[in-house]
Amino acid sequence: MEEFSVKTGKQTDMIDITAQVQKAVGETGVQNGVCTVFVPHTTAGVTINENADPDVVRDVLMEVNKIVPFSDGYRHMEGNSAAHIKSSLFGCAQSVIIEGGRLQLGTWQSVYFCEFDGPRTRKAWVQVTGSYPFDAECGNEKL
Repeated sequence: MEEFSVKTGKQTDMIDITAQVQKAVGETGVQNGVCTVFVPHTTAGVTINENADPDVVRDVLMEVNKIVPFSDGYRHMEGNSAAHIKSSLFGCAQSVIIEGGRLQLGTWQSVYFCEFDGPRTRKAWVQVTGSYPFDAECGNEKL
């Protein structure tokens, strides 16, 4: 498992972590398989969405904040119930296919860390399952 930190600057934010996920995949040496990105937080999430137009992120966050407002008579004493609800809606994990050592995302897709209770320093975990290049000399997969 690979791990990296994500620094968030706002209470609610979506941060493109595609490059960090690709780096983590590259460090494993896996050529073909599946990459799972997991966020070990109850007030954050992960999603895959468009990266070409920054207004998409703005629009997603605007609508999510309308659906689940920060303050709405919640009973949770810590005061971050909206963040817990948003995290549940987005989810804490995404899977991406790996082919030739590269994430197989669509033309406009990126992996986003979703912050709902920031700013904070968070973690993202990357677990890769798959095959390694074959080493003909040893007759085994390279590790």
